[in-house]
Amino acid sequence: MRVLLVYPASPPSFWTLQKTLGMFGRKAMFPPLGLLTVAALLPQHWEFTLVDRNVRDLTEDEWARADLVMLSAMIVHKSDMLAQIREAKKRGKPVVVGGPYPTSLPDELSAAGADYLVLDEGEVTIPMFLAALERGDPGGVFRSGGEKPDVTLTPIPRFDLLERDAYEMMSVQYSRGCPFLCEFCDIITLYGRRPRTKTSSQVIAELERLQELGLQQTVFLVDDNFIGNKRSVKELLRELKVWLVSKNHPVRFFTEASVDLAQDDELLELMAQAGFFAVFLGIETPDEDSLRLTRKSQNVRGPLSGAVDKITRAGLRVMAGFIIGFDNEKAGAGERITRFVEETGIPMAMFSMLQALPHTGLWKRLEAENRLRDAAANINQTTLLNFVPTRPLEEIAREYVEGFWRLYEPAAYLDRVTRYCLMLGPPRNRIERQTERLPILLRGLLRLCWQQGVVRPTRGRFWGHLLRIVRRNPGVLGQFLAMCSHLEDFDTYRRLVRDEITSQLRAVESTALTAVADRVRIPIKIQPVRQTQHV
Repeated sequence: MRVLLVYPASPPSFWTLQKTLGMFGRKAMFPPLGLLTVAALLPQHWEFTLVDRNVRDLTEDEWARADLVMLSAMIVHKSDMLAQIREAKKRGKPVVVGGPYPTSLPDELSAAGADYLVLDEGEVTIPMFLAALERGDPGGVFRSGGEKPDVTLTPIPRFDLLERDAYEMMSVQYSRGCPFLCEFCDIITLYGRRPRTKTSSQVIAELERLQELGLQQTVFLVDDNFIGNKRSVKELLRELKVWLVSKNHPVRFFTEASVDLAQDDELLELMAQAGFFAVFLGIETPDEDSLRLTRKSQNVRGPLSGAVDKITRAGLRVMAGFIIGFDNEKAGAGERITRFVEETGIPMAMFSMLQALPHTGLWKRLEAENRLRDAAANINQTTLLNFVPTRPLEEIAREYVEGFWRLYEPAAYLDRVTRYCLMLGPPRNRIERQTERLPILLRGLLRLCWQQGVVRPTRGRFWGHLLRIVRRNPGVLGQFLAMCSHLEDFDTYRRLVRDEITSQLRAVESTALTAVADRVRIPIKIQPVRQTQHV
């Protein structure tokens, strides 16, 4: 059996960072770990070809050779996934789909022409699919019925299918599930509330495999909450520290965690010792009423700004997610989020409008209240709320666009990066650099200095801030330069956010006004969306 594994292209987003990646010789941020795991769960005598459309396009020869086309995606990949299904069906290929998007909205994939829907977690449903294939079934929907697999039995992903130098980071999964009950989050819907963890030896075996293949990039622990099971994760960190020392610190780690990380001094210290340099936190909003309403209880146990400061000084760079549009949110939420980011200094603040994800607590509540607006939306940071909010949509959208614009205004961003790097604790371990990458890194550094230090109007700021970092905290120089390079993408992306949100808002207002005109039979004239002085 010749299997073509296809990962759809991502639309422009906060994390695609195409200009930054291109500057340093990479094509995509993360590999498609789900498809690599699927390949490891399928019969190993099959022939696999992996094409990540964030790295390159498929060839006609690859289409022609395939006996089976398998795709996995998140909701953000919706447009390209549907396009690739059409391409496969046009060539008469049977199509298998799985992953978070098909699991959440299977009817959309059936309507698109997918033959086999292998949903939920593959350790349970892939054997069902293989049995159907053996019987000669032309299609089917395979669900776990709520069964959660033991991830200690999950095989090492097929990292050998990757293009070696395409990715900025490698991905490894340690756990699935999260103990918290955040109303808007689909992690507990997909993976449950009891975090299931791999063994430490499993994780180290995966890292060893990456080493064998020469994939020595930063490793992203993809867990949605790495510290969901704190006792187990501490055991892993102790063993990771020993492994890193034995290998002369070949990699460093980045992950996602809940804010209560700041309340566990031992855990913070262990992460720093085990080579972690950054962590993404779901802060969401500084408004405690909104946090309580959305059941984000872990974020109201202490001052959020204090948590950010403590994690930063421990040597872990904080990235954070923020959301606007919660029910009963008071006017000015965008300004409060912007002020919080500036006060804490968080350089990479992912700012989004709230989305009701399928089958979450928020989705179910809004559905019962008849408030879902566009359930089929392609959810991204450039998407309006997909439900009717409790305050004017235009007000929320204006605050969002203005906040995003201000956060990534070049001078403000460079100032924030510098303030943050002066607070950031230096890394505990120095990783061994791949010598063959040094010429590419040097060229990237020269391009960065040209863009930031010559071309941009903020060039004086760049050089002044660079000298401050060299003098006062040289251990974080690499991180400072990396964050400066992100400005090339963020400055462009804030314009996309402004244009997309403004366009969608015009469309919503046009539809609403047309409906009113139809009812009262009067002509209408669409006025431009009100712009702020920052936009």
